[in-house]
Amino acid sequence: MTLDYLGPYPDAAGYEHACALDDADPLRDQRQRYVHADPELIYLDGNSLGMLSHDAAKIVNEVTHRQWGERMIRSWNEGWWELHLRLGDLLAPILGAGVGEVMVSDSTSVNLYKLAMAAVDYKEGRTRIITDDLNFPSDVYVLRSVAETSGGTLEVVPSDGIHGPVERLVEAIDDSTALVALSHTVFKSGYTYDMESLGEVARAAGAMILWDCSHSVGTVPIDFGAAQVDLAVGCTYKYLNGGPGSPAFLYVRRDLQDSLHNPIAAWWGHADPFSFQLDFEPVSGIRRFHTGTMPILSLAAVEAGIRHVVEVGVEVIRAKSVLMGEYLIDQWETHLAPLGFGLASPSDSHHRGSHVTLSHPEAWPIARAMIERAKVIPDFRTPDSIRLGLSALYNGFVDLHTAVQRVARIVGAGGHEAFANDRPTVT
Repeated sequence: MTLDYLGPYPDAAGYEHACALDDADPLRDQRQRYVHADPELIYLDGNSLGMLSHDAAKIVNEVTHRQWGERMIRSWNEGWWELHLRLGDLLAPILGAGVGEVMVSDSTSVNLYKLAMAAVDYKEGRTRIITDDLNFPSDVYVLRSVAETSGGTLEVVPSDGIHGPVERLVEAIDDSTALVALSHTVFKSGYTYDMESLGEVARAAGAMILWDCSHSVGTVPIDFGAAQVDLAVGCTYKYLNGGPGSPAFLYVRRDLQDSLHNPIAAWWGHADPFSFQLDFEPVSGIRRFHTGTMPILSLAAVEAGIRHVVEVGVEVIRAKSVLMGEYLIDQWETHLAPLGFGLASPSDSHHRGSHVTLSHPEAWPIARAMIERAKVIPDFRTPDSIRLGLSALYNGFVDLHTAVQRVARIVGAGGHEAFANDRPTVT
């Protein structure tokens, strides 16, 4: 690997300022709780996959060697059977939810399908589902499938590509709307919606609202109770650092739980699963929205990340995240804008989550060069976006300063040009 992009850098004053910000950071010691295999590597992709914590590694070792290896099937009655519910209750305060309103279960897409179908069925006679073109494409696929299955329609409200189309959404929601389904923080630009205000609009029209919190949970304050949210889903492998493909979560407001129908009825949602009856009788409460047997190794690993966020506090995490975002945007304006990079995220931190997206006509080869030649890991989103995830628990200001300096050096020297045609499956 060519390491000529690793330093030293001409912006000595900027480096000293970054060092001072790190020295004043109340979370500066939290990064020690995560595995840093390469001290030169700067990881800015926690918005896609959070880092491995030492605590998560210990949990996986415990579950693998003692619970599975020694206790074997007995472990189902020693904590495995209720684990998805216990983790849901652990996660609930991060979401502003109550005990028994959250469950760690299945994947985000499966949970979205279950809750969207349940909502449309509940709002019998209403045919429209509304989302926007900033929503994660997989969510749109699921919602379109729900619309087709239920005989309804899906309306995708257009945006400017960065900011949520709030006014257009408000205009679109009417008394024929069954469900409004949006990403709280959108995956590409990081725009973050005001849950409460849109929820009021949906309720006034008699529609339900469903939020995908995959890019906000653990890094943006959320209060489902205050916002009177009906339904929500989200993943645990981004800012909750649950591990690759770790199970997702779902939220159903308590007063709705026994009124909604889970369209994927399966034995873990049965009132008496070990009676093995052929007729399905749904259990009361949040567990009725679960389906099949959970992957215990992945499920158990989620606990460490949730506990860390609970311990530190989302408000503290958010305060650092906002400072990092503002610092990174300042660095972009000084060092990267002159090289053709645009800002593809909201400049206002009130409407920005914890990643900053930069655009460039040659974003793909630049992203590859960052990874392969400069030891900076971002992610690329077609056609021209480089996302820089800001994880307050293990990223610092020197990380951001150094990353920008390396990117400037790459582009200034044309070091990205060799990667123009090199594209793996996962970007």
